[in-house]
Amino acid sequence: MTVPSPYADLLARIPLHEHAVTVLGSTTRYWEYGDSAAPTTIVMVHGFRGDHHGLEPVVAQLSGVRILSPDLPGFGGSEPLRQAAHDIDGYARWLSEFVRQVAPSGRFVLLGHSFGSIVVSAAVAGGLHPDDVVLVNPIAAPALSGPRGILTRLAVFYYWAGATLPERLGFALLRNRLIVRVTSLAMVKTSDPALRRWIHDQHDTYFSAFSDRRVVLEAFQASVSNDVSEFAAAITPRTLLIAADRDDITPISAQYTLQKLFPDASLQVIENVGHLIHYEMPAAAARHLQNFLAEEKTP
Repeated sequence: MTVPSPYADLLARIPLHEHAVTVLGSTTRYWEYGDSAAPTTIVMVHGFRGDHHGLEPVVAQLSGVRILSPDLPGFGGSEPLRQAAHDIDGYARWLSEFVRQVAPSGRFVLLGHSFGSIVVSAAVAGGLHPDDVVLVNPIAAPALSGPRGILTRLAVFYYWAGATLPERLGFALLRNRLIVRVTSLAMVKTSDPALRRWIHDQHDTYFSAFSDRRVVLEAFQASVSNDVSEFAAAITPRTLLIAADRDDITPISAQYTLQKLFPDASLQVIENVGHLIHYEMPAAAARHLQNFLAEEKTP
């Protein structure tokens, strides 16, 4: 049985519409939250092996804005890319074309979480022009280096095996509920038992909603072979980094280093949370976002 969301009542007050658009030869499904006539549109890009549901707790805390939240190609309800690979270049091209297709009016803000932070950064460095950029749990340093490098290499082998084993065995491995649960347990930091149950249920429900094994392998390789620091210097829009002090994927020291690489970036650190800010501390993330949007731009 699905575990009730602690954010369901807040989310229910926000108008919601589902849409589909053709991007690079395949269907991208996206969800529109809020007033379509709002002066600010936020395009949100979720993380690896997730879909738009993951960012809904943040959406639930926002008001007075329009939010467009697509499923990444090959995940959730979106088809795999037909005219590009599922690497950073391909996802950046997809995001730029998606934005062109939906043509947000007024102030345009681009937000990326985790793997989405890399996709957003690559697209902006490549020429996409939002008014503001927000990166939540940004991947600030190479995943294959540092203290978790060995674990990352084990994950590389896991995804390689999932893609190369006979189809039935490969899918069984990639969608193995025990492995999904171990991954969830490794990321969750809250001690609230009800919230922990809901987060695990979210991962159980959506972590395996991918189209095929090739997409998962390509996207995973992209997620561990790139990071935001590669693109930061070329990102000229005003940028907000929302980081966590207990993030096991990117240590907080790397976030301070990353901030200095941007021409114009501020950093807000949320305490007592890890890589799941969007699940565990969405109200704090939304507050930082709204404060950032309320600030006057420097001339």
